Amino acid sequence: MLTKRIIPCLDIKNGRTVKGVNFVDLRDAGDPVELADAYSKAGADELVFLDISATEERRKTLANLVLHVAEKVNIPFTVGGGISSIEDVDILLQNGADKVSVNSSAVKNPQLINDLAGKFGSQCITVAIDAKQIDGEWKVHLVGGKVPTELDLFDWAKEVEERGAGEILFTSMDNDGTKDGFANKALAKLSNELNIPIIASGGAGNIQHFVDTFKEGKADAALAASVFHFKEIEIKDLKKELRSNDIPVRL
Repeated sequence: MLTKRIIPCLDIKNGRTVKGVNFVDLRDAGDPVELADAYSKAGADELVFLDISATEERRKTLANLVLHVAEKVNIPFTVGGGISSIEDVDILLQNGADKVSVNSSAVKNPQLINDLAGKFGSQCITVAIDAKQIDGEWKVHLVGGKVPTELDLFDWAKEVEERGAGEILFTSMDNDGTKDGFANKALAKLSNELNIPIIASGGAGNIQHFVDTFKEGKADAALAASVFHFKEIEIKDLKKELRSNDIPVRL
């Protein structure tokens, strides 16, 4: 059985790690290079580095910062934010990223997923999907959750898989930063309907939430930020508890 992955997420704005609630009210959470180094040593399976203002400000991901982070870690490392071309991905991979994450640009130009998967391989391409429930239906949002669309989460996820994405990072905007748990019903539906790995994001508040998202949400990986950044959960303790709940993890 494949082990479940624990993934700290570093949201980067102006070169610093930040964390908010429901995608707003951002506060400083530390230096991304120092955090990446600490997580790599603490037993994280992967890292995700998202330049959350890159798309909004129409600039490229901070490739130099990626280089510094990559020098410190020995675990797979995904980078996202403002990626819209093969050239963008080429630069990030050359600077040390193992995978890239595309979000708004993929919705605006779905062919980008085909192009990136064709050039770099599906294993390299993560599609991030931010969605929230509107009148009971999950709708995709863009530009760090600021721009709503009419796209249905599940329809878009299926298209993403068909176009060659290697995995999906699903963030529930309703759950993000609330520490009330992951959106497990939506996650379970995604896992049932798709064949590629689903990363759960948004809502981690305690260790039980991780247990629930692997068991009820059928997630392949769980991503969190503030509970790790502010030392509310130690990765070592989390993995021991997951193991005791018969959830396979790498210790």
